[in-house]
Amino acid sequence: MGLRKLLGRKDKTDPVEERRRYLLAHGRITDGRIIDSDTNPRGSEVVFYRYTLNGVDFESSELLSDEQRCDRLKYAPGSKIGVRYDPKNQGNSTLE
Repeated sequence: MGLRKLLGRKDKTDPVEERRRYLLAHGRITDGRIIDSDTNPRGSEVVFYRYTLNGVDFESSELLSDEQRCDRLKYAPGSKIGVRYDPKNQGNSTLE
């Protein structure tokens, strides 16, 4: 049993933010296109995007951060966008 567990402390790392940080630091970049956007029931904006690697189309979605929501034109449907992806798992991606 680890010391953190004995003391009752929990590791407060957000796995989504950790994945995003990893992809921004180590992921390769490609071009993508915003397909659509929507607002979820919590009021957060979700964008859907597509990118192609080696002839394979990938589609994904992402919640926009507060910083990203400030630039609505960059994330408007039809816009070209930079996508960072994991070369070992090309379906794992995030928006720049």
